[in-house]
Amino acid sequence: MSSIPVGGRHGRPATRDGQPELRRTEHVRYSMAPARTLYELAADVTRWPAIFGPSIYAQHLSRGPRTERFRLWAQVNGEVKSWVSRRELDPDALWIRFDQEESAAPIGSMGGEWHFRPLPDGGTEIVLLHEFTAADDSQETVSWIASALDRNSAVELEALTRIAELGHAIDDVVFSFTDTVALGRPAAEVYDFLNRSDLWPQRLPHVRRVTLKEDVPGVQDMVMETVTADGSTHSTHSVRVCVPGQLIVYKQLVPPRLLFGHSGRWELAGEGDEVLVTAEHTVAINPGAVAEVLGAGKTLADAREYVRGALGRNSRSTLDHAGSWRHG
Repeated sequence: MSSIPVGGRHGRPATRDGQPELRRTEHVRYSMAPARTLYELAADVTRWPAIFGPSIYAQHLSRGPRTERFRLWAQVNGEVKSWVSRRELDPDALWIRFDQEESAAPIGSMGGEWHFRPLPDGGTEIVLLHEFTAADDSQETVSWIASALDRNSAVELEALTRIAELGHAIDDVVFSFTDTVALGRPAAEVYDFLNRSDLWPQRLPHVRRVTLKEDVPGVQDMVMETVTADGSTHSTHSVRVCVPGQLIVYKQLVPPRLLFGHSGRWELAGEGDEVLVTAEHTVAINPGAVAEVLGAGKTLADAREYVRGALGRNSRSTLDHAGSWRHG
């Protein structure tokens, strides 16, 4: 939907002469799923990267029963952006309020609400509201922001509805797991190994080819071809955000048939000649593909075990080689 100028809402002051206009968008979708299920999905930002196509990774900065702050990395109109948001959550009213404390240009400010309204037929009306100002208030910038909101909101509402309407417990479909490994070498060397994925074909036996682009420092577009145990090849396309020496977060842009989504992180902690590296994966399983991929009679539990084993094994193998690799 196109944006329209509005006055102040929810404690926000009305715009004044010479100040950027506050604009509002509204996106509405009907879902057959219960309002409570939809609310709980939207309320847990750690699941977003596996559910919402634009989201890359969410990192909590603080978290309480009804308030939280987090940094989110996401794709916006084809660009990777990052911002810090504060949210208020009301599980009784099925309502979420969000405000960006630190917005990414060309957005001047951004806030909004999620509403989940139970309907007599057992379904839900989902209403997603945004209020924003543009950094320079030009028509070009306003249109850019409105276009991004239209695109991302539609994708997020569709994905939210898809997961909630599967008929399975959410925890059986969307889940995270981690492996933490201690490596006896400096963090800077391990980070360099993980960051320089373009060198993985020479360093990791299961990687055949990597094409790496980094047009913006710290934002990588990575296409990787790997060889599985049976000799077949598998190609993945991911976007990665690298925080030097500390953190690499990533999102698989085209997940395999068994998954609706997959994101993860490499996080390093420690000083001196030893570092702790945590490899995390967050995935959303596609129940409709379980029998096709794993065979007739296989269940969601089998799929969770398979995904946990395969992804965890690859991460641990990568870390094993990072620990043993010696720079020339």
